[in-house]
Amino acid sequence: MGHEKTLTGLIPALAGANLIYGPGMLESGLTFDFAQLVLDNEFVRMIKHTIGGFVVDDESLAVDVIKAVGPAKDFLTQQHTLKHVRSHSQPEFIDRNRREKWQAAGATDSYTKAAEKTRDILQNHQPLPLPEKVVADMQAIITETEGELGI
Repeated sequence: MGHEKTLTGLIPALAGANLIYGPGMLESGLTFDFAQLVLDNEFVRMIKHTIGGFVVDDESLAVDVIKAVGPAKDFLTQQHTLKHVRSHSQPEFIDRNRREKWQAAGATDSYTKAAEKTRDILQNHQPLPLPEKVVADMQAIITETEGELGI
């Protein structure tokens, strides 16, 4: 399901679309799931990271590091690698650990993690109030629409 959600968002995004339809939806939109919305938010974040492009300059190419280390050597322990490794997408729910580490940590799947995050959001999130002008504009739209509909 995650594969399908990612591809159906990534391909239009690569083509230039700026809207991804269906986060949180299952069964062709017949079902909505808050935990799926949280997972889809992660997929959208990864898609945005992918289409955001990348910098090509002396720092990102690491030519000096490559020359200093040489071929077939260890780049993972280089300071440059440590500095830039986090520039890749950092998923919250997709576990990139080896199976043994994942199992030792409880073998929690992505959906379960997302469901836990969803419960936390629903119980604890305190949204900022809308600015008064926005509330007034929305109320004006509602009042106008009700008038047009004779409500």
